[in-house]
Amino acid sequence: MARVVVGLSGGVDSSVATYLLKQEGHEVIGLFMRNWTDEQPTLEAECPWIEDSNDALLVAEKLGIPFQVLDLSAAYKTRIVDYMFAEYQAGRTPNPDVLCNREIKFDLFLEAALKLGADFVATGHYAQKTTSEDGMHHLLAGADGNKDQSYFLCQLSQAQLSRALFPIGHLPKPEVRRIAKEAGLATAEKKDSQGLCFIGKVRLPDFLQQQLSVKEGNIVEMPRDAHAFKDPICGTPWTLNPGLGAVVGRHHGAHFFTVGQRKGLLVGGKPLPLFVLATDVASNTVYVGQGEDHPGLYRPCVWMQQEEVHWVRPDLALKYGETMEVQARIRYRQALIPALLRAVEGGITLEPERPYKAVAAGQFAAWYVGEELIGSGIIHA
Repeated sequence: MARVVVGLSGGVDSSVATYLLKQEGHEVIGLFMRNWTDEQPTLEAECPWIEDSNDALLVAEKLGIPFQVLDLSAAYKTRIVDYMFAEYQAGRTPNPDVLCNREIKFDLFLEAALKLGADFVATGHYAQKTTSEDGMHHLLAGADGNKDQSYFLCQLSQAQLSRALFPIGHLPKPEVRRIAKEAGLATAEKKDSQGLCFIGKVRLPDFLQQQLSVKEGNIVEMPRDAHAFKDPICGTPWTLNPGLGAVVGRHHGAHFFTVGQRKGLLVGGKPLPLFVLATDVASNTVYVGQGEDHPGLYRPCVWMQQEEVHWVRPDLALKYGETMEVQARIRYRQALIPALLRAVEGGITLEPERPYKAVAAGQFAAWYVGEELIGSGIIHA
């Protein structure tokens, strides 16, 4: 049996992961990660880490395992929160959950676990891992298609996977709830978290305004034929032609908006709802279009710079000129779409069978072969 340190978050998923490991006879240690502190009293009050820590402690006591709180808030601010601000400031849309797994849970947390003599770290992710005879680790989708969280792990390396366990990845969510209830775990009926504590509890614009200044600019409506330029990378039309638009409103900062956004525009009197097609932080302009079928919302191709491409399976990395048929998504819970992955000069293109909707620079694209997630990249354009 192994010594396993579990990221015990105070939620039902990590609680059941801990219970299952204990049932298997492993030596288990519960470690709660404190990732967020803030001097703003409103945000601190809306981020109930103390409540979550107490719930994690109750589970640890019920299972009779050691329990510690690990304060990673300083590193979390530097690696995740500051990254978020910088990305939004640049007009990109980050995914901090993906970075949190790469930079915190399977880096600093793993490092702390190894100092405790751990053989593995375990989390409550709905994902699966197998290891082949040649020592290659394979990251697979969770068995519950409605809860699959493999996308959030798309930046993990072979070294990180070698130490990772996902004890509930083979289970559907209702079964996890049932196990928690039968085991008498305090978190059995606890609602699922929203990921980063301040997302969903505090409005994202309110959070961003701590660091990003309010700056009024124009909202420009684009006609349906305004995406007439050619993208030199993918060779397909999608780039907006700003000269075809008309000013229809004002906003408080282009960096507060993201592609595909509908709420918060405060522009009325249109036959169809307005959606954000693009933002330009340099000119502080938000470009919008009417209707969710506006051509400017769709991209027949995305491009990732070479230095921002990551292969979970490095043995499958494409060389210049090579292609691969994959299934891919550009955000969590998006249905996988058949796509052609192509290695081009300076990076990788992803050409889906049908156009992606609401593509924003800064998002992560992840690609699969069958159930296995083999690579990912940060969308550049």
